Amino acid sequence: MKAAFSFLRGLIFILWMYGLMVLMGIVFSPLLLGPARWTHKIVIIWIKLTLWGLRLFCGVRLHITGHENIPQGGMLIASKHQAMLDVLWPLLVFSNPALVFKKELMLMPIFGWYALKLGNIVVDRAGQATALRKMMHQAETLASAGRQIIIFPEGTRTSPGVTVPYKPGVAALYRAMNVPCVPVALNSGLHWPAHGLGFKPGLVTVQILPPIAPGLERKPFMKTLESQIETASADLLI
Repeated sequence: MKAAFSFLRGLIFILWMYGLMVLMGIVFSPLLLGPARWTHKIVIIWIKLTLWGLRLFCGVRLHITGHENIPQGGMLIASKHQAMLDVLWPLLVFSNPALVFKKELMLMPIFGWYALKLGNIVVDRAGQATALRKMMHQAETLASAGRQIIIFPEGTRTSPGVTVPYKPGVAALYRAMNVPCVPVALNSGLHWPAHGLGFKPGLVTVQILPPIAPGLERKPFMKTLESQIETASADLLI
């Protein structure tokens, strides 16, 4: 009975989230022809309604700490990635973020339209070195304009407590952009599963950690970044 109830509330939430995406995406699609700030406002409204539904239907709340660790100007944000929630909350915290998305997501109707309009960075994983150079160039340009670049260094969603080697792209961006890197720890996977509908009531905590100053060599940077994110994320599982 408990499992059936959990499945039902998860199903209702998913229908709420994607139903809103389709409805709002179509109704407000003419705004895609206007300035990006119009699209940004619509996306923010959708995210807030999604989080409201997440709390109402699944009993999952969101708490973000560490705002004082966010530097001014352009920056690289390297975040732990456990759930879809991790691509939503940054738009509520950072003034003008650009996420690094794989190309396949940009091909999705509605989601892809709005993601492209907001000037996110698209990566073709099949492109290898060429794709990496393009990503670095885009990130440099956006960071110089004061935008915040968000990347998930693991390259995919992982289950709580699971660690995988960090991809080299985050180090390449850190070196090319020459801006502070802000690590982010979280425990979203405890309550929003990477797959399936097994949502669990509780508090999702996102912890914005002190920035890593630019200028470190690749190995010290990767060691520092992984240690800070994984240690803080493990603490959030207790």
